[in-house]
Amino acid sequence: MTTKLIVRRGYENKAAAQGSASAAGAGSAGAATLLAGLHPVLQRVYAARNVVAAHELERSLEHLPAASKLRGIDTAVEVLYNALRHDQRIVIVADYDADGATSCAVAVRVLLMMGAKDVRFVVPDRFKFGYGLTPEIVEIASGHQPDLLITVDNGISSIEGVAAAKQRGMQVLITDHHLPGAVLPAADAIVNPNQPGDEFPSKALAGVGVIFYVMLALRAKLRESGWFESKGLSVPNLASVLDLVALGTVADVVPLDHVNRILVSQGLARIRSGACCVGIRALLEVAGRPQQRIAASDLGFTVGPRLNAAGRLDDMALGIACLLTDDLSQARNIASQLDQLNRERRSIEGDMQTQALAALEKFSGSNLESGTGVPMPHGLCLFDETWHQGVIGILASRIKDRWHRPVIAFAPAMEGSVSWEAGCRERPAASETEMKGSARSINGVHIRDVLDTIAARHPGLLVKFGGHAMAAGLTLKREHFSVFSTAFDEEVRRLLGDEALRGIVLSDGELAPADISMELAETLRSGGPWGQAFAEPVFDGQFQIVNQRVVGEKHLKMLLRPLQDGAGSAPVFDAIAFNVQECSALQAAGVHIAYKLDVNEYKGQRSVQLIVEHIA
Repeated sequence: MTTKLIVRRGYENKAAAQGSASAAGAGSAGAATLLAGLHPVLQRVYAARNVVAAHELERSLEHLPAASKLRGIDTAVEVLYNALRHDQRIVIVADYDADGATSCAVAVRVLLMMGAKDVRFVVPDRFKFGYGLTPEIVEIASGHQPDLLITVDNGISSIEGVAAAKQRGMQVLITDHHLPGAVLPAADAIVNPNQPGDEFPSKALAGVGVIFYVMLALRAKLRESGWFESKGLSVPNLASVLDLVALGTVADVVPLDHVNRILVSQGLARIRSGACCVGIRALLEVAGRPQQRIAASDLGFTVGPRLNAAGRLDDMALGIACLLTDDLSQARNIASQLDQLNRERRSIEGDMQTQALAALEKFSGSNLESGTGVPMPHGLCLFDETWHQGVIGILASRIKDRWHRPVIAFAPAMEGSVSWEAGCRERPAASETEMKGSARSINGVHIRDVLDTIAARHPGLLVKFGGHAMAAGLTLKREHFSVFSTAFDEEVRRLLGDEALRGIVLSDGELAPADISMELAETLRSGGPWGQAFAEPVFDGQFQIVNQRVVGEKHLKMLLRPLQDGAGSAPVFDAIAFNVQECSALQAAGVHIAYKLDVNEYKGQRSVQLIVEHIA
C-alpha cells in the first residue's frame, strides 16, 4: 500500500466547542439528549462530523426545505403547467452518467403521472457530441418537434445550445446543479441551487435532486389549481421516485449534507422494502446484492457503475430504459447487458491503469519506491493515444487516490459513436486535433476554479471546460497539451505545498476489542447514510496479523488480533484489504491498520469483518 498518514479526528475538541456554543441556544438540551442516547462510538462519530443538533439526524421528508427557496422555481412551474394544459410535446435532454439517467427517469415518470400526453428523451452520445445542450443536440431533439425542452443535470453553461433551441421556437427549462459561468443562457426558466442569488440552503443537490424539487413544486401548483380532479387523476406520490433520487445522488458523489441524507435515506428505505423500480431491483440482482440490506455504498459501488457503464462505453439510453421499464423480465435483460458492459469497462480500466503506472515510474517522490529523481508534478496530467474517452474519469480518480494530488487523464477525442456487435467493441475514430480530459481533485483545490484561472491567464488554451469543485471535464487541442500541463502544475503548486500532497486517512479513533462487534457494525450501518462529506466511520489500531493469504488473485485476506494493553487474549477478527497483494512485506506483529467495521454475509451466515483502508 502507498504510504499515508493515519490521523485521528479531533472529535473531543469539536464536540466540546460546539456543545458550549449550542448551550446558549434553546435547542441545546434536545441535542444533548439526542447524543447521550446513542452508542458512545456513534456519539463521537457524529460529533466529528459537526452533528450536535437533533434536527440534523432527522430523516423524514417533512424536514426538507421548501421548494420555494429555489430561485426560478415559480417560473419553471408556470412553463410546465402551460405545457400540460396545452398538451405540448416535452423532450428531456439528459446526461450520460448515472445522475443524468436517474434525473431523466424521474422527469419522465413524474410528468406522465401528472397527465403529460407526450414525453420523450434524448441523451447525447458522449463520443460524438460531448456534454450538455449543444446546438448539435438541439438539432437531434428538433427531430421530435418538441414544444418544450427540459435539461436535466446539464444546461447551465449551454448558451449556444439554448440560443439554437429558441431560434427553432422551442421553450427551454434548464434544471442543473453544476457551477454556472459568468453568463447564464437565455432560457425561459433556470432552476439551479448554485446560480447567483439562489437562497436554497443546500448547494449540494445532485441533478436528480433538482428535478425532484421541480416536480414537487409542480405537483403543488397542480393540486392548488384543481388539475388532478379535473383530469380524473390521483395525486402522485412522489416518494415513489425516491429510489431513483437516492441512486443518482450517491452515484454522483455529491456531498451528503442534511438535505441529501434525507433524500438518500428515504430512497434506501423504499429499495429495502421492495418499493423500488424494477430496474434498480434487476441491477441489484445482477450485482449479487441483497435488496433488503443495501446501504448507500451499494448504490455507489455496485449499481452506479453498472448504470454508468452504458454512458462510458455504449449509449446511456440503455441505462435510462432500464430505469423506465415496469417489466421485470425486460429490466433483467437490460441489467445483464449493463453488467457485461461494466465487465468490459473494468478490463479497459485495468489496462489503462497498467499503462499509467508505467508512465509514472520516471517520477520520484515520497509515495514512490523507484524513479529517476524527476519530481512528480503537484498537478498531474496524463495522456495515452490508446486510452478510452469513456473511462478516463475513473483512471484519474484511481491515480488521484493513490498519489493524493489533482489528476487530469486525457484521451483522444472520439469522432462518431460506439457500436457493439455480439460483445465486440468497435472503437470510434480518434480526432487528430482534439483531446478530452477528465479531472479529479483533492481537498484544497477547487478543480473547476483552477481551469477557470488557467483559461483567463492563457486565452484560447482551453476549447471548453466545466464541472465541480472535485471533478471537471475539458477539451483541449492536442498541440496545447504540454503548455496546459505546465500551467496546470503551476496553478496547483500555487495552492498546495508539498506537505498537502501526503495522503491522509482520517480515523474516528481506536475501538476496544469488545466494540469490534456485530452490534456496533449494525449500529454504524443504520447511522448513515454515509458518503461524500459525511464519511463512513473509519477506525484504527495496532494489530497482530495472525494469518494472511491472497484471495481472488488481488485481495489480501487476514486474521487480526488487537494489540491493546490487556488485550493479549483478545479474539481474532476477519479482515480484508481489497486490491492489496503485499502479504510478503507485512510483519506478523505490530502493524497499524485503519479499517471500517462491516458485516460480512456468506452462505447465509453473518459475521463482523474489518474492511482495511490502510496498513502502515
